[in-house]
Parts: sequence; structure tokens; C-alpha cells
Amino acid sequence: MLKLRKVIFALMLFSCAWCVSAEPVDINSATADQLAQSLNGVGKAKAEAIIQDREKNGKFKSADDLARVKGIGAATIEKNRDKITVGAEAPNSAAASAKAK
Repeated sequence: MLKLRKVIFALMLFSCAWCVSAEPVDINSATADQLAQSLNGVGKAKAEAIIQDREKNGKFKSADDLARVKGIGAATIEKNRDKITVGAEAPNSAAASAKAK
């Protein structure tokens, strides 16, 4: 009975960890800890490199821009593409004005 409880508990932990890691992460606003926890193949050092690149070169326009970070390659980007967001884009002020008329 104790073994069964341990197995059930382990399965519950595994399923919860999967749910958390499936959450999308905004690479333009996430902390290093959030990046490291959310992205497969990205540990603390790579997450810090993402933050440094973002501060030095400005916001990422797409997930593919992560390739400019040393240690982040196409395979890492593809593995995480469904988890990566780049924030909500502000509507074009001219388009917004035209719609208001």
C-alpha cells in the first residue's frame, strides 16, 4: 500500500511539473528564474545570457531572435517555440485612429 501511495504521489508531482512548464513565457519580460524554469534546455546561465542580450540589444521581436544569444541554437528554439511569447504588440496608432473614425 505504501508503494502505491509513493507511485501516485510521484505521478502527481510529475503531472504538476509538466503543467507549469507548459505555460508560455514572455522572453521580453521574464526573469532569469522564469526563463530557466519554463524553457527546456535553458538553465540559469543561458537564462542570464538572454536577459543580458535583451538589456544590451533591445526586445526580441520573435522567438527566432533568441538565436542571437550565445548558447541558444535553432534546436533549443524549436523545442520551446510553443512556450515562447514576445509580449503583446501595441496597436499601430494610425490604424487605431482609422478604426475609431
